[in-house]
Amino acid sequence: MPGKQHSPVETELSVGQVAARAGVAVSTLHFYEAQGLIHGWRNAGNQRRYPREVLRRVAVIKVAQRTGIPLAEIRAALSSLPENRTPTAADWKKLSARWRASLDARIASLVRLRDQLDGCIGCGCLSLKACPLRNPHDELAEEGPGARLLEPGRGAPAASRCG
Repeated sequence: MPGKQHSPVETELSVGQVAARAGVAVSTLHFYEAQGLIHGWRNAGNQRRYPREVLRRVAVIKVAQRTGIPLAEIRAALSSLPENRTPTAADWKKLSARWRASLDARIASLVRLRDQLDGCIGCGCLSLKACPLRNPHDELAEEGPGARLLEPGRGAPAASRCG
């Protein structure tokens, strides 16, 4: 009895095939493509097609998202890779090294937030002079009374008044 015959490996996949194999919704693939994270084309029948390598790219995107990497950073990292090549273990090592410092900074920020949380009285007033979580160093006092939001290091405050 001769050995099993295997069907040829498809090099082009439909959007449905990619979605099923990658475990994501078709709309997710369309979103990734609109964001420049993956690339496909339309065949003669106007059907969306992707190279087989897109499966690894989607896997890299999903892992990066799960670790909290913003899509803009993922896009920048993926843009350093050749378009038509499956990301390799060496590529992943390079990408993850780029993200390590960012992740370490976010972890440190979350630890500081956690450690300051006990001092929060939870009243919802974000303009208390003593609130180190939302108004460090009373930076919003110049804006007048009322609740205000400020992310340290993210530019000008976004003012909003409560009731």
